[in-house]
Amino acid sequence: MEKQENGGEAPELKLFGSWASSYTHRVQLALRLKALEFVYAEEDLGNKSEALLRLNPVHKKVPVLVHRGRPLAESVIILQYLDDAWPESRPLLPSDPFDRALARFWCHFADDKLGPAVGAVFASTGKEQEAAVQQVHDNLALLEAELREGAFKGRRFFGGDQVGLLDVVLGCGSYWLAVFEEVTGVRLVDADAFPLFHAWLRDFEAQEEVKETIPSVDRLLEYARGLRQMLLALAAGAAAAAGSSPVTAAVDAPAPAAPPAAPQAAAVDI
Repeated sequence: MEKQENGGEAPELKLFGSWASSYTHRVQLALRLKALEFVYAEEDLGNKSEALLRLNPVHKKVPVLVHRGRPLAESVIILQYLDDAWPESRPLLPSDPFDRALARFWCHFADDKLGPAVGAVFASTGKEQEAAVQQVHDNLALLEAELREGAFKGRRFFGGDQVGLLDVVLGCGSYWLAVFEEVTGVRLVDADAFPLFHAWLRDFEAQEEVKETIPSVDRLLEYARGLRQMLLALAAGAAAAAGSSPVTAAVDAPAPAAPPAAPQAAAVDI
């Protein structure tokens, strides 16, 4: 449950984040699923606070969760910490060691493969964008296969009967796919090609805690349109300076995972 800071005693849990960051959404959703009270501090990623820079001197990014004065950074690490610190409250990871390792593997896949591929679609045009779209489809095909005949066969969610760690990691980001489709005009998630993944995403988005966490589509669309214009303009400027193709420069630049952190900076906040 999110609450306001009252200026008195320091809260047990305080989250520094950004409203458009899917990585922030992961932590917000996990806190809500576990019914943990927390204070939220919105960061201006174009002018980061001294507190954020002090609490996360390595990455200087959101989210940062402060528990009793001690800071933790990086969303997946925070999620696992919440499960360790509050094991009795809505576990996010399964009890079986192999299933826990499997969830961690696919979380890494989401951040290492799927997210960057989606980011490349968003930050490119032309043939480079077509190649990035194919990468997204290839990655979604792997998830579809796991849902159809692999480790997650027959499950409502990746976590089983209820939302788990992998659902949080994949879901807080996958809602950007529809936004990016609208902004770029390309098709990323086809219900006919990926029926099980599509059904899972619709079910995930229908959960009350998810509805409380994810911003409105209109707000996300406005944000994404401005960000894409900025990224393409930066790519065109870099290409002009280097004497190369603007599209190539857009792809060679660091690609934002879904979603990028802020319009003021191309860097992604983990």
